[in-house]
Formats: sequence, C-alpha cells, structure tokens
Amino acid sequence: MAGISAQDVKELRDKTGAGMMDCKKALQETDGDKEKAVEYLRKKGLASAGKKSGRLAAEGLVDSYIHFGGQIGVLVEVNCETDFVARNEAFKALVQDIAKQIAACPNVLYVDLDEIPPDFVEKEKAVAMGSDTLKGKPEAIKEKIVQGKLDKSLRELCLLHQAYIKDQSITVQELIQQAIAKLGENIKVRRFSRFVLGEGLEKKESNLAEEVAAQTKPKAEPEAKHAAEEQPTAEAKPAASKKKPASKKGKKK
Repeated sequence: MAGISAQDVKELRDKTGAGMMDCKKALQETDGDKEKAVEYLRKKGLASAGKKSGRLAAEGLVDSYIHFGGQIGVLVEVNCETDFVARNEAFKALVQDIAKQIAACPNVLYVDLDEIPPDFVEKEKAVAMGSDTLKGKPEAIKEKIVQGKLDKSLRELCLLHQAYIKDQSITVQELIQQAIAKLGENIKVRRFSRFVLGEGLEKKESNLAEEVAAQTKPKAEPEAKHAAEEQPTAEAKPAASKKKPASKKGKKK
C-alpha cells in the first residue's frame, strides 16, 4: 500500500468535511483511492459530520441509566443545536446508548483527550520513560515507544475512543458522527458521572464460615443460673416441735 501523505488527508478532509483521523483511516482502508475513500466515509456517515462539528450545541438532554440490580448508575449530558432534535426519538436513543456505554466502561474518566490534565499526562510519561524494558535504547527510540504506549493508555480513559458496545467495528465518536450526519446537527457529549454502589466506602471484611458457625452455635446460658441448676437444693428440715410441760394436778384430800 502506498504511503498516505498529509496532503492526501487534507484534500479528502476539504472534500468531505470529515475529521483528519477519519480521512486518514479511510485512505488506508481503500489503499489511497480517494473516490473509494469518499464512499467509505459516506457509508460510515462521516462525510458531512466534520462540517457541523464547529457549530454551537446548547440544547440537548440530561439522561440517566440504572444498570440491572441498581449497582451502577449513570448521568450524562449530550448537547445538540435545537430543541427540535432534542425531542427526536433517534437522538433520545443515542443518549441512552451513550449512557449504557458509560455504565459498561469502568475505566472511562473523561469525554475526550483534551480533558485529561497535563500534569497527569506528564506523570504517566515520566513513569513510562523510567521502565526497565527501555534501558539501553536510544532516546529517540524510547520517546517513540513511550509516546505510542501513552497515546493508547490515554485513549482508554476517554469515552469517545471506546469501541461501541453494540458494534465493536466503530468507536463512540464514530457513532456520534453517524448521528450528526443523520440528524443534521452538531452533537457533543458534554459531561457524565458514573456511580457504583458503595464506591469509596470501607467495607468490613468478614469470614463467611465464622459467620455461619456463630449463627448456628447454641447460645450459652448465664453462668450463675447454670451453676445453680447443677447443685441439688437442700431439703427443708421440719421444725422441731416443742413439748408442752406436763401440768401438775393437786391430789384431793
């Protein structure tokens, strides 16, 4: 396959309005054939999405999803341009699918890469650069290896770069771009929160076997009562009857 130049990507982007990375991927998938690349982007619903991405999206929905059993909950805000689209069933379904995606991705913390704090990125890079597996390698090679691993690990933290749970062949970002092409408006995930029951609380660890034994063990009776039952009670002795002194009768004269 011929190399894909930056100029080729730019020309395809100008022609379709799709994102730079989408254009590059389309050219790679079609061996650099621009006409086939345009068809590829149209099938993916990406050919016109890029042109709408700069438009203001201030309407939309805040929706929730509670996973079965009530152990996980999600709140998500997804914006569009008009209230008309916000009431559209296709848009509502998209928002609900995004909420379910968040529930299924425990490692996702951000919407996109630009939300990740720079100091966190630098810290992760410094840790990766100090890896023992990179010892002895030239600095340029180390930098390239680390950057590749860092980009991958950072994408794993971002919602838009996750494989869509209902179709692993596309990402959440591509799912949204398809919706943009279908509904004709810019759509953005603004923010989300994911709740896990008991998260952050210190739970008391218990031994199940000990709990069962404690519940089935007969209760001990009070020691004093138990001791009293063991000692025989002394039989009460009848009180000694007192004999009345015999009365002396006088003799008759």
